[in-house]
Amino acid sequence: MGFMDLFKKKKRNDKYRIGMEKTRKGSFARLKRLFTGYNEATEEFFDELEEIFVMADIGVDTTVKFIDELKADPRVKAIKDIREIQPIIIDKMFDLYLKGEIVNSNLRLNKSGLSVFLFVGVNGSGKTTTIAKIAHKLRNEGKKVVVAAGDTFRAGAAEQLAIWGERAGARVVMRDPGSDPSSVIFDAIKVAKAENYDVVLCDTAGRLQTKVNLMNELAKIKRVISREVPGAPQDTLLVIDATTGQNGLSQAKAFIEATEVTGVILTKLDGTAKGGIVLAIRDIYSIPIKFVCLGEGIDDIEYFDLEQYIYGLFAEMIDEA
Repeated sequence: MGFMDLFKKKKRNDKYRIGMEKTRKGSFARLKRLFTGYNEATEEFFDELEEIFVMADIGVDTTVKFIDELKADPRVKAIKDIREIQPIIIDKMFDLYLKGEIVNSNLRLNKSGLSVFLFVGVNGSGKTTTIAKIAHKLRNEGKKVVVAAGDTFRAGAAEQLAIWGERAGARVVMRDPGSDPSSVIFDAIKVAKAENYDVVLCDTAGRLQTKVNLMNELAKIKRVISREVPGAPQDTLLVIDATTGQNGLSQAKAFIEATEVTGVILTKLDGTAKGGIVLAIRDIYSIPIKFVCLGEGIDDIEYFDLEQYIYGLFAEMIDEA
């Protein structure tokens, strides 16, 4: 049973459909015209399909691999109507993301004690507001949350986080600007232990320094966390602004080389017409997407759902099938 059949039985998340409208009506709008412009899967058809995917920020290398695998699929060689390739494309996108694995998009919450999550990413990626959104979501799930204002370098970062943290119903621990980020995170963990909190969310400075400095800073923070909470951090989450496109992939490379990243959060997915970066990140780095932000409100964050994401890309095509 293919994706289209499975999806018709699943409840749809309107946040994905609405939030990904720019991508669907931008880069992927050309797909509909492509299927009306060809009767069979010719080389010219595949060339146009490749261009659409590259323009959608799926990336050149990932797109070339995808098109090659699509061409080699026996089902493609047997089609008599070009529209028969649509469900095959969607199935292949599933395969591209899953890579034959069971991909867990949930946070690795510690079931028997304190959970600590570390957030990394450049300034302007939406990291601060994303931390608040996740704090709010965890609060709604019944968790007590402390936020460590570990970005002590950017002017106003801690104050911004304090405002958002209050909106989220989370306790925010902060120190004076220029303080050692590790000491702020240590204080937050100390508070969490003393007052029986469930989760600590740790902000960090959003500077792309030299790789060595970045590695050293994050390594020190992780040493403090693991010393205070054995086995932590449960996740190190890289926050990327989806509107930055291929620059986002460069940021991912820098942070992944500097520290062990276990998940990616894509912000502003509602603000881009090129939402294919999800597939590029997963294909190139084999790291799962954990959350996507689909709006500016504190509730506008969703656990990543591959089916809902692909539906967000191809809603009209799936509905018409």
